[in-house]
Amino acid sequence: MTYKRLKWLILWTPTLTIALWEYLRHTLLLPYLSMDLGNALAPVIVMTVTATLLLRLFRMLEDTQDTLQRSKAAEAAFEEREQLARELHDGISQSLFLLSVKLDKLEHAKDPELAAETMGQLRRTVKHVYDDVRQSIAALRSEPSRTDVQWMRAVRDMAAELELGGLRVELDWQLADARLSGKEKVQLIAIVREAMQNARKHAGASRLRVQAAAGGEAAFRCTVADDGAGADPERLFAKGRYGVRMMQGRAAEMGWRFAVRPAGADDAWSGGRGTVVEVEKEG
Repeated sequence: MTYKRLKWLILWTPTLTIALWEYLRHTLLLPYLSMDLGNALAPVIVMTVTATLLLRLFRMLEDTQDTLQRSKAAEAAFEEREQLARELHDGISQSLFLLSVKLDKLEHAKDPELAAETMGQLRRTVKHVYDDVRQSIAALRSEPSRTDVQWMRAVRDMAAELELGGLRVELDWQLADARLSGKEKVQLIAIVREAMQNARKHAGASRLRVQAAAGGEAAFRCTVADDGAGADPERLFAKGRYGVRMMQGRAAEMGWRFAVRPAGADDAWSGGRGTVVEVEKEG
């Protein structure tokens, strides 16, 4: 029985009991019961019904409330785990991947100056991972709060990291700060960074373009395109591909349209090759 139905039964049971008693009393029992006796029996009957039926309904109501509380607690725990997974993936996981790329670069470096430069990059990346871990631990120990980010700094830092790995990145950002709320900035930057990282990991691309433009009122459109080998969209959303699913989840949370598609003939920049990630907010 639903929570709402239980509340209505508890509310109406005493009223319906007394109404039924008065009906039976005046239609069937009036020749046998005096008015005084009938009035005296009314509260007794109500108390008897309450002791039998309503106590059972109250227990059912308490059980339903306990179930709802457990469900809410489980949902809150799942959301916290999902948020933690996002933070680990967006920060630590990506940094560790870049660390592995730089280790490969160091392994094949023959020029001592190049090796020294790569070693410096490794130290900076390790420090970045260390800072991310400390920040994640601090966030878990403190109450949730809105994240303040320096607009576009994360994307520019990611572009610089990717260019160090040999991927040419073009930024064409025509979206002003004032058009997005703080939460929209956080979610959009996370999607863009993930799309950029996926292009480096899986596409085998040599060039990457990030574009964002404002539309009417509060609308905007953002695309991340590469000139790599491309990918089957169905495989991108397969089980175990957390990056694309997290991008999709972030966009859905904000009510944005999200799509991942192979580049077509209209994508002249990449010569029709590669993959395009699109995020769009309608005005």
